[in-house]
Amino acid sequence: MIKLKFLTLISFFLLSLHANAAFDIKARTAILQDYFSGEILYEKEADKPIYPASMTKIMTSIVAFELIKSGDLDMNDKFIVSENAWRLSSAGYSSMFIMVGDEVSVEDLLKGIIIASGNDACVALAEGIAGTEEEFALLMTEKAIEIGMKNTNFANASGINNTENNSTVRDIMIMSKYLIENYPNQYEIFAEKEFTWDRTGGDPITQGNRNPLLYKNFGVDGIKTGYLAVEKYSLASSVYRNGRRLIAVGSGFDTKKDRSRESAKLLTWGLTNFDLIEIAKSNTSIANAEVWLGKKDFIETYVNDDIYKTIPKAKKKYLKTSIIYNGPIEAPIKKDDILGKLKITYKDQLIGEYDLLAFEDVKKLNVFSRLLKSINFLIWGDV
Repeated sequence: MIKLKFLTLISFFLLSLHANAAFDIKARTAILQDYFSGEILYEKEADKPIYPASMTKIMTSIVAFELIKSGDLDMNDKFIVSENAWRLSSAGYSSMFIMVGDEVSVEDLLKGIIIASGNDACVALAEGIAGTEEEFALLMTEKAIEIGMKNTNFANASGINNTENNSTVRDIMIMSKYLIENYPNQYEIFAEKEFTWDRTGGDPITQGNRNPLLYKNFGVDGIKTGYLAVEKYSLASSVYRNGRRLIAVGSGFDTKKDRSRESAKLLTWGLTNFDLIEIAKSNTSIANAEVWLGKKDFIETYVNDDIYKTIPKAKKKYLKTSIIYNGPIEAPIKKDDILGKLKITYKDQLIGEYDLLAFEDVKKLNVFSRLLKSINFLIWGDV
């Protein structure tokens, strides 16, 4: 009575994501990820140590966002600017030009960090939250470890001139994905092209966003530039277009022009050479399974995850998605019971496996109905 069910849902071509081995960009280290599938489309020494420079400020922002989410911090809270923070308003540093004794809101400090890349704003925010920048950096590193950044240590909030402030482009990618995924509303600040701060005791200051790709008009909405003499130019960037999002991180660009051109080249390459395929959406019915001796003959099934695969354009053949379960499944069945597997194969090789869950409860038939159905089965076979 128990039979194996194998229902083919989708078939697609799949080619190696590294098919275009000749592609390269002029950076010492780089990585490109498809945000929804998580697939790495390109990497170049992605685990090579780097000084993250102002890309550090992504984590500075994340720590603040976490505290705002928990209710321990508010955008309207104000911090008094110390002399230590003010020193970074001097020539030679990216600044929002705060002054000693200024009371600046968390919202203005965050915009000064994200849009104007203000090192002075980083120190003021860090001191306001943790007392000292050093204590704040411990919070940053703790968060980095929590989200899977395995090769990162933060020594300050700004990323300037500290040999103990180090990371990799892979870790910066992980951090960027975490930011976009967990703080989509706050992430919109990273797309703002200018910030005007009505400073204390002076005329308002307007500064433009330092991310050059925001002005290219092809869908880039973040994230953060960086520069140190020892590291040269770096950029974490993200593009959202036609339902797809890519995240690129590169470091060791020789010039500003290289940083802009090569980062745009990497994002464009990902958009034009690959397609994103939606396999399943979480908590959405994907197929029915047969039920035995239940008040319903079929039960809807679903998976817990959004499942996407990234494949090369115009190369559709070997990707197969199948549902496998032993059935009919005997009632009673409870919602969220594991009923089988959703399997994804490429050239008959398993590349993904997900639990297939019951979408609802199915109660068992009463004794008389079960007996009648069993008799019918014995006489007529499967019904």
